[in-house]
Amino acid sequence: MPATITMDQIKSSPPTANRATLATPPQKSAPAGRTLIDIEKLNFFYGESQALHDINLAIPEKKVTAFIGPSGCGKSTLLRCLNRMNDLIDVARVASGSIKIHDIDIYAPDVDVIELRKRVGMVFQKSNPFPKSIYENITYGLRLQGVADKSRLDEVVERSLRGAALWDEVKDRLHTSGLGLSGGQQQRLCIARAIAVEPEIILMDEPCSALDPIATAKVEELIHELKEKFTIVIVTHNMQQAARCSDRTAFFYLGKLIEYAETQTIFMNPGNPQTEAYVSGRFG
Repeated sequence: MPATITMDQIKSSPPTANRATLATPPQKSAPAGRTLIDIEKLNFFYGESQALHDINLAIPEKKVTAFIGPSGCGKSTLLRCLNRMNDLIDVARVASGSIKIHDIDIYAPDVDVIELRKRVGMVFQKSNPFPKSIYENITYGLRLQGVADKSRLDEVVERSLRGAALWDEVKDRLHTSGLGLSGGQQQRLCIARAIAVEPEIILMDEPCSALDPIATAKVEELIHELKEKFTIVIVTHNMQQAARCSDRTAFFYLGKLIEYAETQTIFMNPGNPQTEAYVSGRFG
């Protein structure tokens, strides 16, 4: 099994010491459903414009949490905060508050962002396979970590493609370009690439928005299977998809968290009139 990185090791070593080496986390995992990501009083800005207002959110382990809301409400911004992808935008900044994973503040100065992103993988709205073979797409992250043993790489490729429900479709053409796959297959290849490095959390930013209904159904079925091993946070504009896929749903409006509850509650008995109006299609 490939070595993985514990959350403790996203912190950099002191300047006088070498950075911590990769280590396999304890075999016994915590019970599904405990809080894994804890967001407290988060305020986020793009320049002078505030995108997120005082967000408080506890995301459970090994569940699917959906972020819903109209365009521009802050849901994708918050998703990208979870692995600090917003750091790549010059004017983006966390003004106050915290995001903790396993009680580690991921915005603390001593956090190694590269190690963080190994633990928190991401699948984007538009499938983005590398212009390489299917095999090389899957092994790319491992090779960056220095893994060169072919038998180990072969094992990870098969396990990841099986995990993404793609193995039977591509096992005979692993060394052909990933760009030759259909749109739905490319998205599942990107999911396989994400899980190959054994992250703990997978972020999905509208992963089905460019897919047809059949490919969408396959990805949704895959999400159900993946939550046995991973904590998943998904942004979607599709209300039916949120209702089908997620265990908990957070509704955002104008950068504020309006309501957060079990998905069935959000769609069947919301506690806030704005939530009810949005999920029933009366606005947004």
